[in-house]
Amino acid sequence: MEDELNKITLQAQKYIEDIPVIVLGSGASVAYALPTMSSLSEYLKKNIKIKSNEGWNKFVSLLNKGTDLETALQNEALDEKIIKKIIIKTWELINKKDIEVFFESLSIADYFSLSKLINKLFSSTCKELNVITTNYDRLAEYACEKNNSYHYTGFTSGFCRTKISKDLIKVGRKVNIWKVHGSLGWFRDSKGTLIGLPNIKTIPKGLFPEIVTPGIEKYKKTHLEPYRTIIQEADKALEDNNSYICIGYGFNDEHIQEKLVNKCIQNNSKLIIITRTLTKATKKFIGKKGCKDYLAFECHDGTKTKVYSSNFDKPIILNGNYWSLDGFLKLI
Repeated sequence: MEDELNKITLQAQKYIEDIPVIVLGSGASVAYALPTMSSLSEYLKKNIKIKSNEGWNKFVSLLNKGTDLETALQNEALDEKIIKKIIIKTWELINKKDIEVFFESLSIADYFSLSKLINKLFSSTCKELNVITTNYDRLAEYACEKNNSYHYTGFTSGFCRTKISKDLIKVGRKVNIWKVHGSLGWFRDSKGTLIGLPNIKTIPKGLFPEIVTPGIEKYKKTHLEPYRTIIQEADKALEDNNSYICIGYGFNDEHIQEKLVNKCIQNNSKLIIITRTLTKATKKFIGKKGCKDYLAFECHDGTKTKVYSSNFDKPIILNGNYWSLDGFLKLI
């Protein structure tokens, strides 16, 4: 087992040397007790009160039968007023926990594992990193600030932020955070103007959260700004790099995975996957679709790690936790 661990360690270190693009999925936030899709589903059912609406009743019925939130939203076309209520309640639930995490992190130096990874990547000659995330929360931003790294999300810094091109930001080193589904800190006013507001507890009067709900709405809104530019930048980051590290990402989002999958299959790009449980889509990708250079870590029996490696014919079981980001960092 020690020989296997050494080989996996060397493979991980080799991949990290290429300064991977960091891809964050919902699993990266669940580690900090941010709401899951299932908890969001329950919150929406309990906190949105709508009478005599056939679409809403069918939607709730799907959720009650165990249909996941995204599938329910895809299968049932809800009117605009209901979608707005869903966005507001989604913002309320996630924002509350997000701010709790922020204040909890202030007194703990090594609170964010992502901070350690960013420090590791910046220990080279690298001056710019790219983080792509499907999450609304600001954990990636907090992780950057925890280690004094400047982060760019498409907006200026300050208390009232406006859109700005990344090329206008001149700093010694920078982390670009491409939030393809929006952010808790983004809002749009009645005239359609976008602004960014940090760490507010309630939605300001006259503003509406700029986040994209799962389902059909996701594909409608992402053709508009700021999502169109952000997705283009995320695609460019994936295209320009040949190494990727996916944290809590299940390979179930079309806005990210097409470019990522194609690069791994056609260009032999290196891929690291760290998650508690590999999804069926992930296993299919690394097992059957032709990904040639990969390392994937998942929890096994609570205290062990199952590792899938392109250098081994079958999965390897290691003692200890290497499937979390903190655990993986021990290897590099």
